[in-house]
Amino acid sequence: MSEITIYTDGASRGNPGPGGYGVILMAGKLRKELSQGYRRTTNNRMELMGVITGLEALKKDGLDVTIFTDSEYLVNSIEKGWLWNWVKIGFKDKKNKDLWMRFIPSYKRQKVKMVWVKGHASNPYNNRCDELATQAADMGPWLVDEGFEQGV
Repeated sequence: MSEITIYTDGASRGNPGPGGYGVILMAGKLRKELSQGYRRTTNNRMELMGVITGLEALKKDGLDVTIFTDSEYLVNSIEKGWLWNWVKIGFKDKKNKDLWMRFIPSYKRQKVKMVWVKGHASNPYNNRCDELATQAADMGPWLVDEGFEQGV
């Protein structure tokens, strides 16, 4: 059984505004960085896109995956089971349904543990993800966050 570590961060310049995410995937000595910018989005959407992108990058199923994020929104939504309650009520009055529905299949393919880390602190991987996310938000190239811009 392989063990994967994923660090993620999201950023937006204004909330909403231009945004981006940064991801570091690690398995043993292997390390891969991913990032992408969006022309108009929110911080929470970019936090979630980072996690989705990290999970979707995994080629095998059934892996032990630990995801480190400075987003309490993400950690609590998953570790406290809020997400599954939102699914039961059809995301009534909840934001980011489109991204959560994209997240669920990738999440279910793996054995995921979410871990909160303090942002902008002494964790070099979280800091690097922040650099990737803010650079993507500031410099692009920007994609369209259709779920946000279309008000999904």
